Amino acid sequence: MAAPPAGVARVLENCRPVGMLSLRLRNASDMMTNPAPYPIGMPGKPWGEAEIETWLSRQTVKRSYKADVLRVIESLSSRYNVVQYGHLDHEPVKYPLFALKSRDWRDPLPCALVTGGVHGYETSGVRGALRFLDRHASAYAGRVNLVVAPCVSPWAYEVIHRWNPYAIDPNRSFRDDSPAQESAALLRLVAPFRHRALVHVDLHETTDTDESEFRPALAARDGVPHEPGEIPDGFYLVDDLEHPQPEFQQAVIASVAKVTHIAAADRRGEIIGSPMVARGVINYPLRTLGLCASITDAPFKTTTEVYPDSPRTTPEQCIEAQVAAVCAALDFALVH
Repeated sequence: MAAPPAGVARVLENCRPVGMLSLRLRNASDMMTNPAPYPIGMPGKPWGEAEIETWLSRQTVKRSYKADVLRVIESLSSRYNVVQYGHLDHEPVKYPLFALKSRDWRDPLPCALVTGGVHGYETSGVRGALRFLDRHASAYAGRVNLVVAPCVSPWAYEVIHRWNPYAIDPNRSFRDDSPAQESAALLRLVAPFRHRALVHVDLHETTDTDESEFRPALAARDGVPHEPGEIPDGFYLVDDLEHPQPEFQQAVIASVAKVTHIAAADRRGEIIGSPMVARGVINYPLRTLGLCASITDAPFKTTTEVYPDSPRTTPEQCIEAQVAAVCAALDFALVH
C-alpha cells in the first residue's frame, strides 16, 4: 500500500484520541476532495485583466534561459544552422526564439521536427532536445533534414511555469490566429515544410505540480471547479486519435523502457483521464485541441511525457528517455 499523502500523515502523527483521529481523518479527506480555492480570483468567475496581472506579479525568475539554452545553442552553431524564428514581445531582447537545422539540408530529403519546452517548466524536454543535437543527430545526416526547436517557451522556462506571461497555455494554442506568440512563431517556422514532414516528436513532462498548481490555476482562470486527478508514475506517449500509428508508438515505448519505467494504467484503465490503448499510450485529438504535435502533416508524430518526480527515476534518466524517444522515432520513421 502506498504511504498516505503528507497531509494525512501529519494528521495521523499529531492525533491521539480515537474520536479526534476519526474527526481529523474526515477533515483530511474533505481537504483532498474539496481543495481550497485557488488564491487568485473568485470561485466560479473567469479571470479578467486584474487577476492575470496579479498572477503575473507572482511569477519570479528561477533559472536562466541564456545560461541553460542560448549558450548551448551557441556551442552547437558550428555544426548546425541556427535560425532565429521570432521573439517574445514580453521582453524581446531577453527572449529570442531559436531553432537549429541540418547544415547539409537537401530538399529531396524528408523533414523531421523535434520540439522541446513548449511548456517551459518541463525541463527534460529542453535538455533532451539539446542533448540529441549534441550527441546523436549527426547519425542522421544525409538521411533526413532535422529541425529542432529546443525551448519554444523561454519565459515559462525561466519562471518554471506551464503558461506564457498572459496566462495562456501555448500547447492549446497551435491554430490559425493563435493567441500565444510562442505557438504562432513556431507555426510560421514549420510552414514551409509542414507538408513534407515525416516525423515530429514533441517532448514533454507530467509532473506533480500539474496537480498541485497548474490544474487548480487552470480551473480558477476559467471559472470552473477543479476536479482532482491522478499523476501516472512513469513515461507515456500521446498518439493522434484521428491518425493513430500504434506500431510507431510501441517502437518508441520499447526504446524508452530500456532507460526508465513505463506508466501503468490506473484502476479505471486510464492515464490522466484517457483510456490506455496500448502499453504506455493514450490518444488525443491533436489538431482539435491545438496541440504542438498537430502542426505538421507528418504521418509519424508523438508527444512524450516523462515523470521526473518519480522515486524510481533521476533527472539524468529523464533526459536520456527523451533522447531515446527521439532516436527511436527517427529510426522507425526512416524505414517505414
